[in-house]
Amino acid sequence: MKSFTAGKNEDGIKLIKFCEKVCPAMPKGLLHKAFRNKRIKINGKKQTADYIIKHGDLIELYINDEFFAPERKVEAADFSALNIIYEDENILLVFKPAGLLCHSDNKKQPNLIDMITSYLISKGEYDPQGEKTFAPALCNRIDQGTEGLVAAAKNHRALAEINSAIKNNLLEKTYLCVTEKPVKDGVYKAYLKRDLNAKKVQVKRQPFDGAKEIITQFSTLARGKIRLIECRLITGRTHQIRAHLAFLGSPILGDRKYGKEAAGLQSQLLCAYKLKFKKLPEDTLTGYLSGRQFSAAENSVTKFFCENTKISIKLS
Repeated sequence: MKSFTAGKNEDGIKLIKFCEKVCPAMPKGLLHKAFRNKRIKINGKKQTADYIIKHGDLIELYINDEFFAPERKVEAADFSALNIIYEDENILLVFKPAGLLCHSDNKKQPNLIDMITSYLISKGEYDPQGEKTFAPALCNRIDQGTEGLVAAAKNHRALAEINSAIKNNLLEKTYLCVTEKPVKDGVYKAYLKRDLNAKKVQVKRQPFDGAKEIITQFSTLARGKIRLIECRLITGRTHQIRAHLAFLGSPILGDRKYGKEAAGLQSQLLCAYKLKFKKLPEDTLTGYLSGRQFSAAENSVTKFFCENTKISIKLS
């Protein structure tokens, strides 16, 4: 038997979700049997799987030790290069450079979430041994070869709310990219399908089996030998901007997957440079972010454009 006292990150989640987190090796059938046999209690009383946990609840699990998750261990990561654009008690907005992974891979390369986790541990804002179900998490992701703004949540409620905002199109994401060929300004629709084996997507003008609709708005900000394009995601699919521009005949400079290599470039010139929160529900933890906009205009995309066109640009 193990007992836990619910903290702020357990407040508001279903009891069964908590059990699945702390007992990941337990088959679901056995877990539901434990509920029926009164082996899962809240404050000394039997509760149903749908019970909503409250901060301070005593959770008692009369379950074999073999089903519990091992003690969480976090390897320290160097976070000295972490570029924080904005921070409060609930979220972090950081600028990820091109080449850095968002999450860990099997090669254990440096990655953004490990850097953020180590940073929060150093500040005393996250205790991996004290937390039962939550770890700092990214709300949005960008490709390894793309630079730009990434939002991270410091607690469970903020994570749920920001993810809900993204799902309901309440977080506007705007990108910059550099292309050689022009694309006419406007809103474009197409259909995209992922190929998990090739780690690539296919785009067609008309619907086809397994494809999802994509909508992207393109606006040319500056012209020269190359073009600086602002891209606003209306839908958010994997590789949407890269594949959509390539489909339109204007691949991003340096995009080896959907275009071609460019001399002196290690990755595609694409930057997630602006995040804008639309009208968020007022009765939420993160409602204070309504109408706020965050940008990172000083980045390698604009720098490269200016150096190669001799055109001076200023972004807000």
